[in-house]
Amino acid sequence: MHFYFPFKNPIFAATNFKEMATYKKTGVKGNKAQNNVEDNSTTAEVFKKLDSTASRSEQWVIKNQKIIYIFVGAVVAFILGYLAYQKYVKGPQEKEAANELAFPKQYFEKAINDEMAADSLFTIGLNGADGKYGFIDIVDKYSGTAAGNLANYYAGISFLRTKKYKEAIEYLEDFSSDDELLAPIAKGSIGDAFADINQPEDALNYYLKAGNLRDNNFTSPLYLFKAGNTAMELEKFDKALDIFTRIKDEYPNSDEAKNIDIYINKAAHASK
Repeated sequence: MHFYFPFKNPIFAATNFKEMATYKKTGVKGNKAQNNVEDNSTTAEVFKKLDSTASRSEQWVIKNQKIIYIFVGAVVAFILGYLAYQKYVKGPQEKEAANELAFPKQYFEKAINDEMAADSLFTIGLNGADGKYGFIDIVDKYSGTAAGNLANYYAGISFLRTKKYKEAIEYLEDFSSDDELLAPIAKGSIGDAFADINQPEDALNYYLKAGNLRDNNFTSPLYLFKAGNTAMELEKFDKALDIFTRIKDEYPNSDEAKNIDIYINKAAHASK
């Protein structure tokens, strides 16, 4: 039996295989070393760039440190000033304004419940008496406080009830609130004032604002109903139809929805 070897001398072949294996191992080691050099070089470059950036940042800080100190000082002074204002000025002023509001407010509440003497009671509430501030004084003296803002509402309603519509609009416009009822009532009352001075377009605008300002079963259908009737007055029958239909669909349990079909049919007939 004969064996075939690719090399004439088996010993030589074995020797060559050994050398080849050694050569391959040496090649791998060489590649790893080269990769490590490249990795170290890249890392060094990154750190070099970071050091350079940090150095530039430090130089910028040193160069502009005066401006930075002034800016930081101004921010700190502003914060401390704000806190001091809130504690020593705003807080006591809010308390003082709330105490002053109690006097005219009691006359306002009496006027709402006493139709016979309403005008005189509203007037006392507006102007004050016996050395006490009225709503107008509180608005002027305590502007920016919660009580001063609320005084705008009371003054606006008081002027509306005493038929001084221009003043009512002015004070109610200056009132702002997130309250579920007061906010839409203020807008709706402006609508009432415009309606009373025969400006139905403005009245319609404010009635719609009031109706859309909050979503509840009291103010929303109330002012939408007023908006629908004002639209009918302006012969905007399609708009009135949409408003009355909305009351029926969205506020079926409201007082305004009880006979709403009559108004829907009236608007539908007029729009043809």
